[in-house]
Amino acid sequence: MARVLSPTRLRADLYRLLDEVLETGVPIEIDRDGRRLRIVPVEPVRRFPALSPDPAYLPGDPEDIVHLDWSGEWRP
Repeated sequence: MARVLSPTRLRADLYRLLDEVLETGVPIEIDRDGRRLRIVPVEPVRRFPALSPDPAYLPGDPEDIVHLDWSGEWRP
């Protein structure tokens, strides 16, 4: 959902707000006399390249998880 700002607020934080839109992909709307303008990134934000490896990640075939024996972990 887009944030709605006044032109005065946009002017005060213009570069920070533009960087935020580019980083998050969340648009900003500016309300000017009851009409709205929207600032959106032209290219979609790519979030996957920024992900770091997770040590808890279980590599392999997801189907193998279905056949794991969890009986030793089960507590009634």
